[in-house]
Amino acid sequence: MIRSRQIQRPQLVLVVDDQEINRDALGVILETEDYEVLYAENGVEALEIMREHIEDLTIVLLDLMMPVMNGIEVLKYVRTDEAMKRIPIIVLTADKSAELEALQLGASDFITKPFDLHEVVLARVNRIIELNEGRNLISAAEHDPLTMLYNRNFFYEYANRLFRYHPDLHMDAIVLNIDQFHSVNALNGRDFGNKVLRLLGAEIRDFLKETDGIACRFEADRFEIFCTYHQEYRSILERFQKKLDGLAPNVNIHLRMGVEPWREGIEPVILFDRARAACNMVRGDYQNSLMIYDEEMLLRELLNQKLLNDLRVAPGEGHFRVYYQPKYDIQCDPPRLCSAEALIRWIHPELGLINPVDFVFLFESNGLIRVVDNFVWQEAARQVAKWKEKYHFTMPVSVNVSRADIFDLTLTDRLLQIMKENHLDFDEMKLEITESACTENVKQVVSLVENLREIGFEIEMDDFGSGYSSLNMLSSMPIDVLKMDMKFVGNIEKSETDRRLVKLILDIAKYLKLRVVAEGVEKESQLALLKEAGCDLVQGFYFSKPLPPEEFEILIQKELDRRRGPVL
Repeated sequence: MIRSRQIQRPQLVLVVDDQEINRDALGVILETEDYEVLYAENGVEALEIMREHIEDLTIVLLDLMMPVMNGIEVLKYVRTDEAMKRIPIIVLTADKSAELEALQLGASDFITKPFDLHEVVLARVNRIIELNEGRNLISAAEHDPLTMLYNRNFFYEYANRLFRYHPDLHMDAIVLNIDQFHSVNALNGRDFGNKVLRLLGAEIRDFLKETDGIACRFEADRFEIFCTYHQEYRSILERFQKKLDGLAPNVNIHLRMGVEPWREGIEPVILFDRARAACNMVRGDYQNSLMIYDEEMLLRELLNQKLLNDLRVAPGEGHFRVYYQPKYDIQCDPPRLCSAEALIRWIHPELGLINPVDFVFLFESNGLIRVVDNFVWQEAARQVAKWKEKYHFTMPVSVNVSRADIFDLTLTDRLLQIMKENHLDFDEMKLEITESACTENVKQVVSLVENLREIGFEIEMDDFGSGYSSLNMLSSMPIDVLKMDMKFVGNIEKSETDRRLVKLILDIAKYLKLRVVAEGVEKESQLALLKEAGCDLVQGFYFSKPLPPEEFEILIQKELDRRRGPVL
């Protein structure tokens, strides 16, 4: 039974045959189904019409035996043309021996001459059109329309199939990323940005023709390639970079690449997680744009995952402890203990003492640092209250407020609750905000800091001079204390430049009526230079490393004894 067709306009069919009688016969058959029919007498004419109507042609009926250019030659040409390949071709011939070759060259079906019943011809044509429309819909869903690479979902489906059904293939995971692509768009326009993506997509497709594999555009500026094992990774990156360099000489487009080489039994999603981690490690590094995931990174990843898992129980199981590093007023003689900074320490039941460097940044990157911060705030407040009761003496303690905390709408309420529970005055717990955190959404940070200061908190800017801030930002940020980055102190004896920078920072702070804390003081000579330059407070190993509460109490007792004077 011939299917009924509801179409808004006739679909376009090309009939290619050197015999007029065959062309007319097929035309009559097709027009009964309201197809619009074009005609060609040989392969050359056929290709010209296909190019002219490349977007509209629904199907081609192609005779094999023709002068000038025969049907086999047409099939071979179409096979090399990406645009023409999407048009289904039904072969027409009386030579059944040519059927296999035609099908191998990409023909969709076969109609023998003389033609069968009209209904049979139409049924074959309609079936191939339906199948092709279905394939086109699937292809549209499968592919990113801009680059014609797979989208992420289909990419991982096919990657998993390769992994499951072809375990003999050793496939590498490659992640490509365009650094600062949003800036490329902003400076040159979205059309130029799309041109960059299309060019890179085309070069990736050419690369895949040379090595078995698949690829996808994962995000706006990220591409993932799953290809057979390849050792010349740098040459791959250079190939893609060279292609982009030739696009616009006056535009700097920088690629970075991460690779996880094939590992037996590792699923694609894990390979690409690792390749992505490697790619992120060279973010913004214009000297080295390639990172290959290695055993050290694997061990680091495993450790990170363990730390993330164990964070859930660490506060409740007593694995976290708060240590205190004293701050001394050096404009007194002798220097006077006046406050402390609360610092987290993780005593892991399996790993022992974990350096904060190994987990603070990890937790900051995913927002879990709030768990750590909240623990430190609670413990520091309790400790200040305990010392206050025990010694009738207030030891103000500074606690860190991380980037994740700053943008937490409940921050102020949480801090006020802690102060209330421990009966603390606002001058007994100070808040340290890192310089880098102050550069993100400055208006919101300024508003928060102003609110905290109005409530009564004293605000310290930590790591000042670490490379993020500007004097304009400093003048607009309502703070009370600058904590000078320890890199200045470390070179103050040897570097005239650093001495001048320290003096400049102190002069600026004095002008803005801010006190300055110098971190990382380890030598008496550094202390002397800072005191002479007018620095107010210092902390560092010269006085003491961070101490657990019971050891810090020894310093408190010494300070109280000194203030009382000698016993007569």
